[in-house]
Amino acid sequence: MAKQLASAPKPKRFHLKPAHWGIIFLLPALVHMLIFKFHPLFNAFYMSFHEWDLLNPPTWIGLDNYVRLFNDARFHNSLSVSLRYALSTTACLTVLGLGLGLMFNKATRGIAVLRAAYFVPSIMSTVVIAIIWRFIFHPSFGLQTFFTEPLGYFNVRWLTNSRLALPALVIVGVWRHLGYYSLIYLAGFQAIPEEQYEAAKIDGARPYQSLLYITLPLLRPTFLFVAIVSVINSFQSFAPAQLMTDGGPAGSTLVLPLFLYRTAIQNLHMGYGTAIAVIMFLVLMTITLIQLKLFGMGSGQ
Repeated sequence: MAKQLASAPKPKRFHLKPAHWGIIFLLPALVHMLIFKFHPLFNAFYMSFHEWDLLNPPTWIGLDNYVRLFNDARFHNSLSVSLRYALSTTACLTVLGLGLGLMFNKATRGIAVLRAAYFVPSIMSTVVIAIIWRFIFHPSFGLQTFFTEPLGYFNVRWLTNSRLALPALVIVGVWRHLGYYSLIYLAGFQAIPEEQYEAAKIDGARPYQSLLYITLPLLRPTFLFVAIVSVINSFQSFAPAQLMTDGGPAGSTLVLPLFLYRTAIQNLHMGYGTAIAVIMFLVLMTITLIQLKLFGMGSGQ
């Protein structure tokens, strides 16, 4: 009997492969993304084909919202304003962030304090920043008078002039995010092997040649990250335009998020508002794909 028990086959234990364990650990995050990311995205796309005022059940109207959207002069203006704001802000952050990152990369005394000082605006409340800059741009006693009056410009009305209001918002956006992106560039600089520069120096390369042929090519992933993230953040900018100019004067700062807020929340045109949100998503996706193509990331380079 004992021999029979000893020779009896042992029950097989259930073993999971490492790939299965990976799926199990990823499952909570995937469920979270499905519920809070993809479901709202697809639901917004579905609701963009309805007329809905939050008070009555949604009514299917097909492509009417999109037809109305592309014939709406206010939407065309808001899209143009958002594109100009995003491209201007991204261009300034790319160039100034690169220069500031180069400065931060130098091992000088007190550089850590300087890095922290430049980073502080990026963690400040957007509302607080908008209120502060409203006072700075005040035509009579704002801080900007210390720079404009010596040049012969008095009572410059930045926020009530249709030509200056959008550049004022660009200045605010660049001031807020410059420290953050400069640290991104700093991380990119520090990831470049020092041997590259030493070899170039031995070959007789000058500093500007090292910058052109070593630093900038190896910073291509950093450029891509800064370009994509800054465009997305700029397109989502809402509080400065609302609190500083309220979309004016004459719609010169009516960015798409503010136009969407007025349409969907204030006027309760939720179906039309979700159509605006879908177009924003498609525009951002198109810009991102163009950036990937320009930086050569879409072809495996």
